[in-house]
Amino acid sequence: MLTSIANKLVKFPLKRLEPRPNKAKTTAAVLVILHGDINNPQVVLTQRALHLNSHSGEVAFPGGMWDKTDSDLLQTALREAYEEIGLDCNSVEPVATLPTASPKRRDVHVTPYVVIAKGKLTLTPEPGEIAAIFDAPLKLFVDTAQYQHFDMKINNSESGPVIRVPFIEYKNFRIWGFTLKVITDMLNDTLDAGIDLDYPTFEKIDELRKREK
Repeated sequence: MLTSIANKLVKFPLKRLEPRPNKAKTTAAVLVILHGDINNPQVVLTQRALHLNSHSGEVAFPGGMWDKTDSDLLQTALREAYEEIGLDCNSVEPVATLPTASPKRRDVHVTPYVVIAKGKLTLTPEPGEIAAIFDAPLKLFVDTAQYQHFDMKINNSESGPVIRVPFIEYKNFRIWGFTLKVITDMLNDTLDAGIDLDYPTFEKIDELRKREK
């Protein structure tokens, strides 16, 4: 499975991208770290610390915001992964740059980099940023029976509109949003996995907000 994914990732060549000068403060990069048995590869995920002001307790890839000391976005992702989970940059091989996308907010642009571990990884969470590190098998995401949905309000109004959001519950962690979409898109593009989830688009959210007004 891992070999097939790696071979098909050639359609997403590795690019050492830099943020546009006027977008540097809203540019981020993350690592999609694949490792383990080639027939049952795992992806490294984190749970953000519960005390954080932004996205507390949510499942995410290691990574973070661009810094002016970074030479490119791959370095951003590697630096942040080292700070968050102690990842040695020499322990992984970068292989692909996935399409840049935005999570909940349109003004943040995140570039995911796929890296493959060269051997066993030794990772330690930074408690100021990360509550937990865990592995999730990629086969989990291919099994469409694992998917559930929850309702999420799109503003602070108790009676306002809600959207249905797909997620997977794994080891008491809820995997959803940007993180889930990056994984499923990668599997669809490399394995023809046929994972067809109804993600709420920004356009749909805007339409619901306009209706409420």
